[in-house]
Amino acid sequence: MFKKMPAWLKNKYAIATAAFVVWLVFFDHNDLFTQIERTNELRQLENGKSYYSEQIENIREELAGLQSDSASLEKIAREKYMMKKDNEDLYIIKEKK
Repeated sequence: MFKKMPAWLKNKYAIATAAFVVWLVFFDHNDLFTQIERTNELRQLENGKSYYSEQIENIREELAGLQSDSASLEKIAREKYMMKKDNEDLYIIKEKK
């Protein structure tokens, strides 16, 4: 029976190495498919990080402008937060998209 087997199947080191590679690729906790998913998730998180870094920078610039200019502060308060002075009437017109 053993005479008909190929030489590489008789080598116990080749069998152990092949079993180890199969175990790592398919059955291990950190298998190949999980690593691919984690790499894609990391790429998405890095894209999100760059987006939020840009947003933070924009908000810091806006904050600096608001702290130095009272006219822009009043403009933001009126437009974003619908604030008004005591003797004013406020009319909100919404456009249909």
